[in-house]
Amino acid sequence: MPQPSLPALPVFLRAALAALAFLSSAAPALAADAGPVIDQIRGQGRIVIAHRESSVPFSYVGPDKRPIGYAVDVCRRLAAAVQAKLGLPGLQIDFLQVTPANRIDAIETVKAHLECGSTTNNAARREKVAFTIPHFITGARMLVKAGSGIERIDQPEIKRVAVTRNTTPLGAVRRIKAERGLRMEIVETEDHEKAIQMVERGEADAFVMDDVLLYGLASMRPDPAALKVVGRFMTTEPLAIMLPKGDAGFKKIVDDEMRRLIFSREIHGIYQQWFEQAIPPNNVPLNLPISYLLRDFWKFPTDQVP
Repeated sequence: MPQPSLPALPVFLRAALAALAFLSSAAPALAADAGPVIDQIRGQGRIVIAHRESSVPFSYVGPDKRPIGYAVDVCRRLAAAVQAKLGLPGLQIDFLQVTPANRIDAIETVKAHLECGSTTNNAARREKVAFTIPHFITGARMLVKAGSGIERIDQPEIKRVAVTRNTTPLGAVRRIKAERGLRMEIVETEDHEKAIQMVERGEADAFVMDDVLLYGLASMRPDPAALKVVGRFMTTEPLAIMLPKGDAGFKKIVDDEMRRLIFSREIHGIYQQWFEQAIPPNNVPLNLPISYLLRDFWKFPTDQVP
């Protein structure tokens, strides 16, 4: 059976590529050995990686209480590139656990130098922090009880929706509620774990979050089959690693290493490990191959997103 052809590149990708080409040809080379972030890393002899507790499979705490995940593995490569570029053989990697509520502040105030989780690169956040090239593209959907019969956000059966605080899906749910005049209650939770527990206990009818996170969270529950991911995409989310603004040399090291991982296809192996193979703690695979949208984006990797 013939394979379907991939769709043409989205307009925003073509525009971003053109803009990147112009900037690359017009901008002078950046020195990678000076700048506030680089000076801090060199002075302290350490690089701090912010991680999450339960953003499976991107960044979460494993059975041995150490941070693991797809984004964490990518960040380890980025830290190694910083170490090599700056000539710091003794560079120490420290981890700082963050939440959706404080992750941006941790980067903006340079308490951490890289945030390795499931954070969407959007215009509002770019006012405070910088992002490198996306490592994943996803969208918000709903997690519900398997026998609930819920398939759409506008069904009258939905009385309460749980959404993690300070996330882009929260804004999407608020907008949909206002536009469609829905009477559902929106409950903001501090983290994903609390939201999924609300669905399991019947305290919320749905949990809205990036669908890949919902699949990962469901796979870790005592009874994964009791939950299911449903509904159309409410958002399009380019997930990328955050870093502090104001140090062009540091950002160039990170961006260059992301491009190397992509063009060498090393990142494909990291992806397969976390999305297509069995992962801790339950050794259950997510079975999520790389989407056509992410494959197309990686043909022309850039940090320029809408």
